[in-house]
Amino acid sequence: MQKTGQFKLKAPFPPKGDQPQAIKQLTQGARDGLAHQVLLGATGTGKTYTVSHVIAELQRPALVIAHNKTLAAQLCQEIREFFPDNAVEYFVSYYDYYQPEAYIPHTDTFIEKESSRNDEIDRLRHSATQSLTSRRDVVVVASVSCIYGLGTPELYQQWVLDLRVGMTIDRRATLQKLVAMQFARNDVNLVRGTFRVRGDVLEIHPRDAEHITRIDTFGDEIESIQIINQVTGEVIEERKFTTIFPATHFIASEDRMASALQQIEHDMEEQVAYFERNGKLIEAQRLKQRVRYDMEMMREVGYCNGIENYSRYLDGRKPGDPPYTLLNYFPKDYVLILDESHQTLPQLRGMYNGDRARKEVLIDYGFRLPAAFDNRPLKFDEFEQRRGQSIYTSATPGPYEMEHIGYRSEVIETDSKGKPMSREWRATDNVTGQLVEQIIRPTGLIDPEIIVRGSRGQIDDLLGEIRTRVAKKQRVLVTTLTKRMAEDLSEYLKEIKVKVNYLHSDVVTMERSTILRDLRQGKYDVVVGINLLREGLDLPEVSLVAILDADKEGFLRSDTSLIQTIGRAARHVEGQVIMYADRITGSMRRAIDETNRRRAVQMEYNTQNGITPQGIQKAIRNDLISEILADTRAELTPSVIGKSKPKAEDLPKILKELEAEMKASAAALDFERAAQLRDELLTLRTLVEEK
Repeated sequence: MQKTGQFKLKAPFPPKGDQPQAIKQLTQGARDGLAHQVLLGATGTGKTYTVSHVIAELQRPALVIAHNKTLAAQLCQEIREFFPDNAVEYFVSYYDYYQPEAYIPHTDTFIEKESSRNDEIDRLRHSATQSLTSRRDVVVVASVSCIYGLGTPELYQQWVLDLRVGMTIDRRATLQKLVAMQFARNDVNLVRGTFRVRGDVLEIHPRDAEHITRIDTFGDEIESIQIINQVTGEVIEERKFTTIFPATHFIASEDRMASALQQIEHDMEEQVAYFERNGKLIEAQRLKQRVRYDMEMMREVGYCNGIENYSRYLDGRKPGDPPYTLLNYFPKDYVLILDESHQTLPQLRGMYNGDRARKEVLIDYGFRLPAAFDNRPLKFDEFEQRRGQSIYTSATPGPYEMEHIGYRSEVIETDSKGKPMSREWRATDNVTGQLVEQIIRPTGLIDPEIIVRGSRGQIDDLLGEIRTRVAKKQRVLVTTLTKRMAEDLSEYLKEIKVKVNYLHSDVVTMERSTILRDLRQGKYDVVVGINLLREGLDLPEVSLVAILDADKEGFLRSDTSLIQTIGRAARHVEGQVIMYADRITGSMRRAIDETNRRRAVQMEYNTQNGITPQGIQKAIRNDLISEILADTRAELTPSVIGKSKPKAEDLPKILKELEAEMKASAAALDFERAAQLRDELLTLRTLVEEK
């Protein structure tokens, strides 16, 4: 297996602005052994590009953690473009929908585990672990699911099947090993994680692969190894060697399984005895019945539903020992990048407690053995012990990041009552890390101008600003504090003929992306929202962000939230932010001061280098599939006439093309697009059936 490999960064442009300096500082800091570094990068300055350069300079495996699947997918796409010849992997939870098992005592309601597993994401997870065990030039982009329990990497690597052309194999032993690796025999439908035997031909569909591996033997000797297209049967590639990895991360040898079953039975009897001593006869019977059923499944097929709750026995861990996670698959010298660290770190910190509270109830009422506690995410201190040298990237790094590089927050201004009005991070005498700033945008764009106006008459004032932007064919974002306020303001603006829509957490995911695309295309001039108008939105047409009730201190109006919201107007040459407030709070002051500081640096750089700011030009993807769907609806609706429509005989072809594009989108990690295509495909099929 390949253990060496060089990162080769390919980019159509060289580093610009303060990117070269940031790359040099971060690289040198890592080489000097700094455990913590902060990349304070303003919105749109190319932090991902900088981090990719650092990875290429260090030539070490890297783990990038983002705080949600969508941002992780975007990062993975960007980094793959920079490293097309290296392994850039995507590791997130493989559940499209997940309802964990739970028990509600006061209603005596047990909720069975219910989930919808995404086979494509499962493939990508296996691809990530396999890359980590076989090569060095690996970047894994993950969500916080990377700190959840995974099988031990030692066993995972032991249970691989290496096959070479000319190799002599014991056919029976090979099939038995595939079964032990949790592959299922299926001679009819060869889906991922299955194999079939036809005469001298063995076909395997690995978990991490899109295509089938065909092993052709003559007697006990391997004659050929081919990669086959599952649909067409076409030979895609001839190989001399291949490695088949286990179909699951939870795997154990026969000896380990026997030992595990013995320990499970012992612990079950102890827990049953405990329940019986305390008069909990129902709990005792419930636990005995459930565990014995699981043991029988594990004994017969090596697996059971919820096997992760027995992972401690399979891994050989002691009670309370931390689980094996994705972090254990990385070599010791890996680099950890925490993207949007002010959001990601609190998520990592909060995973353990929520999981523990749910399982306490299940164990107390006999639904699980106490060993289920050990099927858990890492505690935060355990995560800290396992991380590599860390780079925190954010426009608004939090206290954790700043304190770990040796900075502290100091009050620099108070009001008449002595209450802090403004704070600043200042280096202490014990600086153990490095703060690297990257606030110059390659396009020369500067942070938006901030204007503070009183709240009296704010809606009339806002309406005037909207009309000014609409006349210039620019877009506006308005942030409110509540969903009700967003909906009411949206309705009011509609009544006075403003093209507007609202956006908040009650709007389903697919509609959110549609609303934002429609904003860019001009169907809407204004979008009113709450907390969704922050990290991850790239809307170059937006020239104004209006913040209502900016002086209401709290999570939505903290300095961090305000700076992130201000950044939404930083991609337009005429970017501007209006804060409607009757007083300037400490959070407002800190956000305004930081933005003005960055503006001064950016303008000075532009002046010294003769740079004229250029607006960002980003293509808007036309939703051609929706147009096809609309045409097809028209074809299927007799009352619609006079429109170019697909013929009925073309519908099967359209369905096939839709399905192909859906799979291609999923393979390219564009999961929002894939989900949209899936929904449209289902609708189109329904319309065809109705016709």
